[in-house]
Amino acid sequence: MAMTDPISDMLTRIRNAGMARHVKLAIPSSKVKIAIADVLKSQGYIKNYKVITDDVQDSLVIYLKYDSERKHVINEIARVSKPSRRTYVGYDDIPQVKNGLGCAIISTSKGVLSDAAAREAQVGGEFVCTVW
Repeated sequence: MAMTDPISDMLTRIRNAGMARHVKLAIPSSKVKIAIADVLKSQGYIKNYKVITDDVQDSLVIYLKYDSERKHVINEIARVSKPSRRTYVGYDDIPQVKNGLGCAIISTSKGVLSDAAAREAQVGGEFVCTVW
């Protein structure tokens, strides 16, 4: 089966690796995935990430983060805009995720931003996913 939504695949792999308490996971890399990983890191949802370059396809390695009880810090990570139904928001319509406890990730003209950064920059865009 051909992969139709690489972003959704990335989120699912992060969710599954977290449930299985893996330290890290590797996925095929892309500019958008790296940008999403960057937002996840800046918001404190993952420890770190790095891009490993090889001849075939670059890999994005994501280091997962757990609390003191070895519980995954990401409770929920959900795709909002899908290839079958794109979802766009203006900067004044960006929703609060879990009353501000979570984070929305928006793909804007200024790059992939967290909900707070998009509001601050006053840009809307494609509502990629929510994390909390």
